[in-house]
Amino acid sequence: AVMGQNLALNIAEEGLPISVFNRSPDKVDDTVARAAREGNLPLTGFKNVKEFVDSIEKPRSIIILVKAGAPVDATISALSEHLEEGDLIIDGGNEWYENTERRAAECAKRGINYMGMGVSGGEEGARNGPSLMPGGPKDAYDRIKPILDKVAAQVDDGPCVTYIGPGGAGNYVKMIHNGIEYGDMQLIGEAYDILKTVGGLSNAELKAVFEDWNKGELQSFLVEITTKIFGKKDDLAEGDLVDKIVDRTGSKGTGKWTIQQAAELGIAAPTMAAALDSRYISSLKDERIAASSVLASATSLSPVDKAKLIDDVRKALYASKICSYAQGMNLIKAASDVNGWNLDLGAIARIWKGGCIIRAVFLDRIKQAYDRDAALPSLLVDKEFAKELSERSEAWRRIVSLSIQAGITAPAFSASLAYFDSYRRARLPANLIQAQRDF
Repeated sequence: AVMGQNLALNIAEEGLPISVFNRSPDKVDDTVARAAREGNLPLTGFKNVKEFVDSIEKPRSIIILVKAGAPVDATISALSEHLEEGDLIIDGGNEWYENTERRAAECAKRGINYMGMGVSGGEEGARNGPSLMPGGPKDAYDRIKPILDKVAAQVDDGPCVTYIGPGGAGNYVKMIHNGIEYGDMQLIGEAYDILKTVGGLSNAELKAVFEDWNKGELQSFLVEITTKIFGKKDDLAEGDLVDKIVDRTGSKGTGKWTIQQAAELGIAAPTMAAALDSRYISSLKDERIAASSVLASATSLSPVDKAKLIDDVRKALYASKICSYAQGMNLIKAASDVNGWNLDLGAIARIWKGGCIIRAVFLDRIKQAYDRDAALPSLLVDKEFAKELSERSEAWRRIVSLSIQAGITAPAFSASLAYFDSYRRARLPANLIQAQRDF
């Protein structure tokens, strides 16, 4: 489909001849036509899987981008009938990492290499340069490294791709990337709600605020596109498009997997969990409409200093984002320790600097934090981030308090602050809970 098509065109644009196959002939025709339109790229389409496999230089490398689960197994089965020892299959979809490890073991029995590779950046990233997270056999990665280096997003210190680690490490890191993405999007949504509902900012004012934020410490892909969203007019009626979109959010599973992993590994991930819960509650649109006429709302809002509110929300958003990334990196570290993957957290942060959805200017500083101390227990105690969190603490508390008083839900802001406060306390009331358990 579109992700696979765009990645194939990206590879072809680098001058690398590529074969493509899809079980739907019209998708093959569409890809071939696009390759011709976009510069007569060296791309050949096939509608027969054997002819497709036979067209590829040995040892073959085949990237598959299909829906996770049974479709991946079916695709591997169809390909395997025609593959030979030493060939390589790379799953570029969002897959549960244990499925990748199972498939790798099954392929290994037939002498076929298997890798799981996270691909982030959406359709545009796939076409113009994604962030790539390949995991599996190191010698298989070395074989395709020259290609991946060319097609990945390029930043100041190199391509946004690195060997992640063995087994399902690549899929795992992409899963956590998506969990962080959930937290990031929820935090931005809460910032928007507070500024709009409490501060009374118009969409035009919100656009200006996010435009300004994208020039400083909050500079990121998600803040950048949020700026564009606030400026988008409805082309079918009067008004702004953002106000016409139903407040109900979908999810594809990677956020849920992240929280399941957090529970499995005993790692606190409250910011990402709050984001997932918020998506679930948002889906109860009809129930929420009915409840709004039954449950009392908060007292009327008092006037606020707009400039002060905007600055406080900016600081709270930045501090909460640090907590979200810290939770994600702790999950990756825990999985690395349990599975013996020996993952390089600094290198992972570096490849997220370009191409991917969570790319942000402060990822470079996360890399620097792990360069200073590879065994850092949490980003929260890195000397630079610790200083910034402390400096923003008062504003953070004001925003969480304000949202509670106004009856505005800010679960990710609140969860992030609670995480920070819990982590910084030398003694928690867990002694009483333990006494209750003992009793």
